Amino acid sequence: MSGVTLVLDLMVQAAQMALVLALAPLLTGVVRWVKARLQRRRGASPLQPYRDLLRLVRKESVLAENASWLFQAVPYMVFAAIWVAASLVPTFAAGLIFNWTADLIAIVALLGSARFFLALAGMDVGTSFGGIGSSREMMIASLAEPAMLMIVFSVSLLAHSTQLSTVVGVLQGPDVGLRVTLGMALVALVIVAIAENGRIPVDNPATHLELTMVHEAMVLEYSGRHLALIEAASSLKLLLYVSLLAAVFLPFGVAGPAAGPAGYATALGLYLGKLLLGGVLLAAFETGIAKMRVFRVPEFLGVALMLGLLGLMLLFVSRSL
Repeated sequence: MSGVTLVLDLMVQAAQMALVLALAPLLTGVVRWVKARLQRRRGASPLQPYRDLLRLVRKESVLAENASWLFQAVPYMVFAAIWVAASLVPTFAAGLIFNWTADLIAIVALLGSARFFLALAGMDVGTSFGGIGSSREMMIASLAEPAMLMIVFSVSLLAHSTQLSTVVGVLQGPDVGLRVTLGMALVALVIVAIAENGRIPVDNPATHLELTMVHEAMVLEYSGRHLALIEAASSLKLLLYVSLLAAVFLPFGVAGPAAGPAGYATALGLYLGKLLLGGVLLAAFETGIAKMRVFRVPEFLGVALMLGLLGLMLLFVSRSL
């Protein structure tokens, strides 16, 4: 690899990392704006999340007297883990210089680590809301993570690899076609994405009702720059799942290695269109459905787990015939 090629590869990788960081608040703002329009409200500008983050960064962080060092360090760890995981997902380009680290199991591990530390921070101060939110988060994770792993195994067996760039390349080819396993994995991943991001019907990110909130209960004690990092990580997590859905199930248009400026520009435009489509569909889904009771969430996630398991079994059965 020549020096010029190495520099170009590093620039494209850095552009992808900067892209997900810059677009994450915009995706959140688009979802809120579309929901407001569907509910016949004017709604805030799609750029409002940027203003909210800037306002929080300028404010002073207020800490509880009994908060430990872990409470202050968790926002940075959660933000770093989710940013790295979101940067590993092929957005507009695959086969980048760090594609060997873009492993599906590694992404699940990074998300699980971020969830674990955030749950610890929710219990660190000792408030009842934090404990409730952490316990509910772990209850959701106990079903969401196995379902996510079933989806990973199904897709990986089809592509014979857990690396996302390889998965995207295989699914772009004509040999895969329409498969029942992929359809089940798609529905299961949508359910997991809704639960992991605390969206309706699992949780309502727009309210702070102590009887129903999950994610917000863990971060009630945060303020200032710490809360800004938590909110930015939440937006990055939503973009990560939308990007993952687009990369695995809508892989068309993803640029390959050494695609050139024109190829990267075309792939970037298609990726922005996929993000917009995902945001609009999410807003429409949340507008047309009501929030479920907390005790119904295991049944909701159980559907994803069973779909992932059935898809995996069907893949083995079809190969043995």
